[in-house]
Amino acid sequence: MATLATAPAPATTSSPPQVTWGRVRQSRRLADRLLKVVSALFTAIGVFALGWILLMLLWQGFAALGPSVFLHTMPGPGSAGGGLLNAMAGSLIMTTIGIVVATPIGVLAGTYLAEYARTSKLASGIRFVNDILLSAPSILIGLFVYTLLVAPFGAYSGWAGGVALAIIAVPVIVRTTEDMLRLVPNGLREAAAALGAPPSRVITLVTWRAARAGIVTGILLATARIAGETAPLLFTALNNNFWFSPSLIGGVSNLPVTIYQFALSPYTNWQELAWAGALIITITILGLSVLARFVIKREVAR
Repeated sequence: MATLATAPAPATTSSPPQVTWGRVRQSRRLADRLLKVVSALFTAIGVFALGWILLMLLWQGFAALGPSVFLHTMPGPGSAGGGLLNAMAGSLIMTTIGIVVATPIGVLAGTYLAEYARTSKLASGIRFVNDILLSAPSILIGLFVYTLLVAPFGAYSGWAGGVALAIIAVPVIVRTTEDMLRLVPNGLREAAAALGAPPSRVITLVTWRAARAGIVTGILLATARIAGETAPLLFTALNNNFWFSPSLIGGVSNLPVTIYQFALSPYTNWQELAWAGALIITITILGLSVLARFVIKREVAR
């Protein structure tokens, strides 16, 4: 019988030294502590910068704040006294126009993306455009509305300012509405459909009610987003030191542009009014943000 040839035994290689688990744990603890220290350091820097800005705003703003700010119109150059009543009224009107225009568009668009076209190519395109609008510089939106509504008519107007603010608010409401509707359990939709309700009734009576807190929060956040916008109003509403026309045609006074102009002026009275206006806008935006969080917490508690 033929003998089978045996294969040569493989050469043995020396294995690398094994790292002990103690050293691994020690290096991980060191990396964890280092990351905590770096994170805490940069957090402290950010809090310090924001706190410094806020304290300066409170100090200067409250020093200039008084009853005349809410009772009188803007003063002339170099004059004493005066207030910001017409600027606050103009900002309130244009912000209201922007939200009234943006809310139905944003809510319905977000509903379409969440309920009717979740995976369609059209929905993907809409989401892409919406993301671009979310990050688009507001000055470009102001220039677009200027070309569309100001230059053809040869006059600035509060309507153009409201449209510019609406364009800024729409993507915020769209994104929030879609996200909130996606959080509604499908079981609620299926239960309503099983009872014979058409999709339109399911949306209006079930999903909108279940997500109403989130939708309202999105509207409030959009309001806070546009309340302090300056760049688009420079191209659309401009400004007015006096009461504006009831038709909103012509320059319309508003707080953001007034703050910008008064802060750059050489007059001490105007600079003080700029600090007061900045404080008013900051408190308004803070109040809207707190209200939005309160609405969410109240709905979750239910």
